[in-house]
Amino acid sequence: MDSVTAASRTTLPPLHRLPTTPAQPPHPTTLPDGTPAWLITRYHDVRQVLGDPRVTRADLHDVGTAGATADVAANPASLFNQDGPAHRRLRGTVQRAFTPRAIAGWQPWVAAAVQQSVDRLVAAGPPTDLVPAFARPVPFAVTTRLMGLDGDGPDHLDEERLHRWTLALLAQGEEPGDGPGDGPGAGPGEGPERQAGADHGDTLAEFGAFMAELVARRRREPGDDLVSRLVRAADQNGGVPEDSLVFLVAGLTASGNESVAGALANALVYVLGERPEHWPLLADPVVAEHTAERLLHYIPLGDDEATIRRTTAPIEVGDVTIPADSVVAISLGSANRDPAVYPEGLDTDLGLPLPAPTLAFSSGPHYCIGAWRVRLEMRESLHRLATALPGLRLTTPVAELAWQLGGTTRSPARLPVDW
Repeated sequence: MDSVTAASRTTLPPLHRLPTTPAQPPHPTTLPDGTPAWLITRYHDVRQVLGDPRVTRADLHDVGTAGATADVAANPASLFNQDGPAHRRLRGTVQRAFTPRAIAGWQPWVAAAVQQSVDRLVAAGPPTDLVPAFARPVPFAVTTRLMGLDGDGPDHLDEERLHRWTLALLAQGEEPGDGPGDGPGAGPGEGPERQAGADHGDTLAEFGAFMAELVARRRREPGDDLVSRLVRAADQNGGVPEDSLVFLVAGLTASGNESVAGALANALVYVLGERPEHWPLLADPVVAEHTAERLLHYIPLGDDEATIRRTTAPIEVGDVTIPADSVVAISLGSANRDPAVYPEGLDTDLGLPLPAPTLAFSSGPHYCIGAWRVRLEMRESLHRLATALPGLRLTTPVAELAWQLGGTTRSPARLPVDW
């Protein structure tokens, strides 16, 4: 599938150069769909609001964006869109599956999967495109093994099918530019657009059916994979609706895979494109670990600046009182560039640890459940690729890169390199 379409060739800044609203006290703003809101940008304000039980995500899946919302963010069954007892039950299911012991046991084979991708890349020789040759194969290999989808039976999942399902879940059911007016947020119209909308719905239905069957099969024939752990934990906890469990498994499979692929590709754009002198230093595992954290901290996954919540009671944020039933737009990007907390910014020594915990994975009850995985794959990928190919270099200027556009992510469509 050629994802470099007319729309994806539009000149765009790389995500690490996106402008962010300066960190400042909370103040009124207007969201793209016209909704009045309060904008939260300072690091400590963001942490406070994200951890406040009087601030909820429930019933907000249609608020904030001017166009269609990605299914992964819009579906009421999503963990992201739940609060209170329902959220705690589903979150507890995840925590029972993601035990420290389980994560420690996964780390060696995640590192081995990354090394196998590096070895294949080196053996194939230059030049190559790092997107299909590395940035996508690494998370796909980890996803399919983690979820038990790498066998030969009915659970087998190939990369093309997962990519197609992921595009649909992230509101990328059709490639941007397939018809007039296409692109993120475009609604169905006549001709090709109407057909694309139908295909998008069919693809989501196909994905949902596969995941529902997978959950049922793991309940009958459990194994050591993450899906089995999630099903077992949900059944032991009780009270978890089946549609929420199925959507959780689907989200971890698709969104987790796409998030890592996008984060890795965008990190490579920055280091190879703007900090090539730092690339060989990543052969040091400590430098690689600190660099991975800094890149995840400063480079967002997509163009959306804010995550949306609503207050259920008046709250004091700094010296400002935000009334009850107010929509709040929380800018993680602004908070992560708050000069009061991060005075050095992105373009300092990438090998230094961050001065404060990142908010790239949010905070509070909705802290990203896959943060451990993104960190691990980013660190291992940067370290092992730089060790094997210290002379790796981009052959296309960053300003000329084409972008794969989506409802929740943006990443390079191609990343041509040589060594």
